[in-house]
Amino acid sequence: MIALVAVLLLLGLLLGPVAHVPLPVSLIAAAVIGAWLLIFAVKERRHR
Repeated sequence: MIALVAVLLLLGLLLGPVAHVPLPVSLIAAAVIGAWLLIFAVKERRHR
């Protein structure tokens, strides 16, 4: 649960500056966050 809160906080911090950074940087950040969420989901599924 704390990982989801951290991801949402990070997403909130990235939403403001994303308008000021180049598109490739925001796409890389989105890919990193998406991969982190995917890994988290896989870990949770295996745990159950």
